[in-house]
Amino acid sequence: MKLILTNEVSGLGAPGDVVEVKDGYGRNYLIPRGFAIRWTRGGEKQIESIKKARDAREIRDLGTAKEVAGQLGALKVKLATRAGDSGRLFGSVTTGDIADAVKAAGGPILDRRRIEIVNPIKSVGSHKVSVKLHPEVSASVDVEVVAG
Repeated sequence: MKLILTNEVSGLGAPGDVVEVKDGYGRNYLIPRGFAIRWTRGGEKQIESIKKARDAREIRDLGTAKEVAGQLGALKVKLATRAGDSGRLFGSVTTGDIADAVKAAGGPILDRRRIEIVNPIKSVGSHKVSVKLHPEVSASVDVEVVAG
């Protein structure tokens, strides 16, 4: 099955890429979740708009990605959220919360889809979060979660 990716899919490609996948994977996973659309001649026209949107929010080159990684490494991010007396959060910290906290701390604007949380953050304290800035560059950010 030939598809046009609308979102980044790990191990498959970036938005605007035309990929060939097995029928079941495309029909049962990629298309229903909005990660891809069927490839057609009309759909090919959408590739340009998808790639323009991707270029607008993507970090251009490796040097810029390394510079942003340096900024993120030196950044102290503090995130205030609701927590109980024992230090356990009501809910968990999301990638959108982290992106907003980085921006509020004076850091660069990050796409929440590029932030990877290995273990869900459900308690106050210091947590490490990785950000995939470029296919070759990844940065880690220390997030201090406090009750507030």
